[in-house]
Amino acid sequence: MGNFFDAILFPFKWLVSALLWVFHEGLTKIGMDPANGWTWTLAIIGLVLVIRAILIPVFFYQIKAQRGMQAMQPEIMKLQAKYKGKTDQISRQRMAEEQMALYKEHGTNPFAACLPLLIQMPFFFALFNVLHSVSSASQAGQSIFMLSADQVHQFDKSQIFNAFLSSALLHTQEGDSKVAVWVLSILMILAMIATQFYTQKQIMSKNMTEEALNSPFMKQQQVLLYVLPVVFGVGGINFPIALLIYWTVTNLWTLGQQWYVIRRMPTPGSQAARELAERRARKGLPEKVLLGTPKKTSEETPSEDVLSPQKPVRNQPVRRKRSK
Repeated sequence: MGNFFDAILFPFKWLVSALLWVFHEGLTKIGMDPANGWTWTLAIIGLVLVIRAILIPVFFYQIKAQRGMQAMQPEIMKLQAKYKGKTDQISRQRMAEEQMALYKEHGTNPFAACLPLLIQMPFFFALFNVLHSVSSASQAGQSIFMLSADQVHQFDKSQIFNAFLSSALLHTQEGDSKVAVWVLSILMILAMIATQFYTQKQIMSKNMTEEALNSPFMKQQQVLLYVLPVVFGVGGINFPIALLIYWTVTNLWTLGQQWYVIRRMPTPGSQAARELAERRARKGLPEKVLLGTPKKTSEETPSEDVLSPQKPVRNQPVRRKRSK
């Protein structure tokens, strides 16, 4: 099993090490100390910016899919009421088929909301694997993919605020300041939890319709709102400081990206959409068509025949029979 995951993560570990190498070399060429912890910290931040920039199209796909999920919630509730109490296999199969038809009609799927997170996880585990190998590779004088043996040694011994970047709250190394590692790790874990919690909270408080907020799907999301930060917080005690920096910067990117979307492209019918309409009205601007606004149906939109003026009907002369 270990070899299987190593094979999957191999290209991601190579890419992570390559990006760290590129940013570290670039920062070194502009005069920063190659062994300084802040040089490596900025290289990690550069790694985050590249990965998140690549994922921007996926993020907008996620927005579209999430709004499709919100729009179909009333229909999902009707479908659940229709098959309530029916546990036979035929009814369950029909319900699944009708539900998949709704997903197709609204252009969404239940996994779309998790897509950016799922794509980021291989990079997260790849960086964790690279950092986990730093100490042993440094002692053995080995390289790690694109990082040379000298760079691995520099990374292993680099510090910020007297704490090694490769140290974790529960795994300090010789010569490390345990107080500095504990304080910095706890502050980074709290920042990681706070940014993740606030990002999801602002979506629920400002960027969702009342129907979506009262749906069973959203009740599950509200549970995850409090569960996921706790899970990441508990896991964070084993994360190296460099990995905590990566995850916190990732959350800050998500927070800023989400703030922009809520302010400029809110969900139709949400509080943020009403606030956007008020701001545009104060400036005398026309109402903006929002991403995810349902198109007007043929019943709502007058047809061309109704809109175009009717042509006058020409009466054809009636042929009369001639008398013999």
